[in-house]
Parts: sequence; structure tokens; C-alpha cells
Amino acid sequence: MKFTSAATNDSFMLAPSHFKHGEIVALDRAYINYEKFEELTKRNVVYVTKMKKNLKYEVLADCMDMNGKGLMEYREQVVVFRKGGISHIARIITYVDIKKGKSSKLVSLLTNDFEMPMEKIVAIYRRRWQIESLFKQIKQNFPLRYFYGESANAIKIQIWVTLIANLLLSLLQSSLERRWSFSGLATMVRIVLMEYLNMKKFFNRPDGRHETHA
Repeated sequence: MKFTSAATNDSFMLAPSHFKHGEIVALDRAYINYEKFEELTKRNVVYVTKMKKNLKYEVLADCMDMNGKGLMEYREQVVVFRKGGISHIARIITYVDIKKGKSSKLVSLLTNDFEMPMEKIVAIYRRRWQIESLFKQIKQNFPLRYFYGESANAIKIQIWVTLIANLLLSLLQSSLERRWSFSGLATMVRIVLMEYLNMKKFFNRPDGRHETHA
């Protein structure tokens, strides 16, 4: 995690020098930059991102897999992007994303890896959503409506404390036999925070008798 001023564009995070040979980076489509993608490729760093609409490219190879009903299941293309003096060859994977309770949609991913199976590329990109889920969870349960200090150090401390609290609650939730929603567990922890008790025993049997000490 890195801290910057609000005016700083976070595109600097994609600096190829930040990554090592053989690493894999899953990133948001807002970071699409052909020059940096080409540098990552030369450094043998794999990237996986979602395609932007209206990207211009030349198709070098195209393969589509159809199901028994004649509908596309997935499509793989090898393409080249040209911008200025840069020519970047990449792979586009388009698949049907089916979510429970929702209609299916086509999703296109862009990567510079030509060997990994499609399923692994999709799995890598889906891992990126863990970050989005974390942000959502923090905003819902630890809303930073205001800061207690104005200095950069005070703000960093408050954010780190929030992340640590979120991690501790996640560890507690995963260790319990009884099922708790994260928000429900966070609310209950706030209520008993000043009590001296065994959290694991208490939340596994919240209706039972437990010894407490002031």
C-alpha cells in the first residue's frame, strides 16, 4: 500500500521497474498503456487487465469455440497495438461470464501471456476483485468520515489502524464455527469491546453463559 496526495495520479504504480522477472500483475483497465505494457513484456512480467472499449488493433490470429447451440463460449485473439513508434503484441480472451441471479455477459481480457490456459487468465483477473471487495468492506464497516489529525503521519496511522482492525475481524470470522456476517460481527465486537472475554468462545455461543470481567 502506498500513500500519495489526492492530486497525484496513481498511474505511476505501473512503473515496470517496480516488478521482477516472472511476476504477474492484475490491474484495472484504467492503467492500459502500450509503452509500459511493452516494457513489462521485455522484463518478462505478465499483466492481465480488462479491455477498454474502442481500442484500435490489428488481428493477427483469431480462434472461437462454439457450444452445441451454436453460441460462443470463448474466443482467443492475437493482436498488435500500434501507437507512435510502439508495436505491442498481446492476447485477447473473450468469454461468457455467468453470475448467479444475473444475466450473462461477454468479458474481454488483455494479457501478454500466450501460454497460460484461458481459465487461469480469468482466475488471475478475478483475484483483482478481492481488492475491490476489501475497499467495499472497509467503507461499509469502518467509514473514515474524518481524520483525527491533519499531518500525513496521523492520517497514515489512522488508515493502518483501520486495515489492522479489518484484518483482525477477518481472522476472527474465519476461526468461528458459527456463521457471522462481517458487518454483524463488527457491530457485536464494538458492543463487547470493553469487556474482557474469550472472543472465540463468546461468538461461537453468544446465547450461552460466559464469564466476563470488568
